Amino acid sequence: MQARLPFDPVGEAARLWREHGWENAADGMAAVTSLMRAQAIVQSWVDDVLRPLQLSFARYELLMLLSFTRHGRLPMAKAGARLQVHPTSVTNAAARLEAAGLVERHQDPNDGRGVLVTITEAGRAAAAQATSLLNERVFSRPELTSENMRDLFGTLRDLRRSAGDFDG
Repeated sequence: MQARLPFDPVGEAARLWREHGWENAADGMAAVTSLMRAQAIVQSWVDDVLRPLQLSFARYELLMLLSFTRHGRLPMAKAGARLQVHPTSVTNAAARLEAAGLVERHQDPNDGRGVLVTITEAGRAAAAQATSLLNERVFSRPELTSENMRDLFGTLRDLRRSAGDFDG
């Protein structure tokens, strides 16, 4: 962990942005920089929980997506679309999970070129263990469960929607 600074460096950067005549961009720079720093902080919390389980967040997300499906399987292309990741990323995650015995991949009988990825019982157990730990150590942290965070989720949802992340 880094030493705590006696001031907010993002706030200071915003002040300097304004001082240099970039008033119209200062709030946007501060928002982007804060989001990037917050992402790094949250990523470290998640990594600390998942690393001992030999999982990355990408692999955890794929396990959870599969565990929520009716039959525990999805075509790889659909899994990538739902996770909003490049096909290569879902292929890499599935390959690592398959090597660990947490998923299996098979030719899709309904699509000669497609591949189905299916969660195994070991994968379901790993997903359940990871979820329990993440719920306890990350997702229910007071910093993430306040009314301000619910407002932030709404704000970020609006940003994602306007950027074309999803309809609705």
